Amino acid sequence: MGWEGFYPEEGPVHRRSVEPFELDVHPVTNAQFAAFVDDTGYVSVAERPLEGPEFVALSEEERAPGALVFTPTSGPVDLRDWRQWWSWQPGASWRAPHGPGSSIEGRGDHPVVQVALEDARAYATWVGKRLPTEAEHEYASRGGRTGTPYAWGDEARPGGRLMANTWQGDFPYRNTGAAGWTGTSPVGTFPANAYGLVDLIGNVWEWTTTPYGPRHQVPASSCCAPSRPSPSGAAQLVLKGGSHLCAPEYCLRYRPAARSPQTPDTSTTHIGFRCAR
Repeated sequence: MGWEGFYPEEGPVHRRSVEPFELDVHPVTNAQFAAFVDDTGYVSVAERPLEGPEFVALSEEERAPGALVFTPTSGPVDLRDWRQWWSWQPGASWRAPHGPGSSIEGRGDHPVVQVALEDARAYATWVGKRLPTEAEHEYASRGGRTGTPYAWGDEARPGGRLMANTWQGDFPYRNTGAAGWTGTSPVGTFPANAYGLVDLIGNVWEWTTTPYGPRHQVPASSCCAPSRPSPSGAAQLVLKGGSHLCAPEYCLRYRPAARSPQTPDTSTTHIGFRCAR
């Protein structure tokens, strides 16, 4: 796993072994997550007010439930400042991904978003599964391939064909849509890999249980590495797969080896998950 030549955090290339596992064919959908909430009454992290001693200085309005929402800019901007397209939106949650007035109606087959790690784990427990590790996710997304940068081969768009839901146009202000979709797309819109799995690349970033580091921590022995490292105490965990916001000029991370750090309590419009066992 790993890659050299794109982003430094993807290296070093090394051999890793995992125990046998199964992985969901597609990321968890809005309909699936809604069934979980209906059955359990679960309240997601984004639907809860900020509580705890670290938030006492904030006003009641600042502590209100909400999440991060992507909003396109009006034109070209400095890509070093992500705050120009991400903003905190009170009332944003998995039910209303872009805040009050938005909805998932008619989007039951889209990946659920605005889910923090705790939400993903709660769902996984409900279905008798768990979240994958980074190594498991990368192994699955390669679909049996080795030595190619993309999950489907050497070219980002083989024969001009779009293989995943990624940003089309000029980031972060002009997106012409992937197969007609801006934002998330129905799971399975794009081709499955050789394992029959869809959307492991693009659509939404997916949670793993692997603590993030600026480089891979290569095990002393590559044989039989633990398949479920504990994130206890981890400030950030690894997200895998890229999303509909990944663009070559800003985030060329729609590749199996790509990885991104995220704090466990974060909910956004481009993070989802799938389960393993």
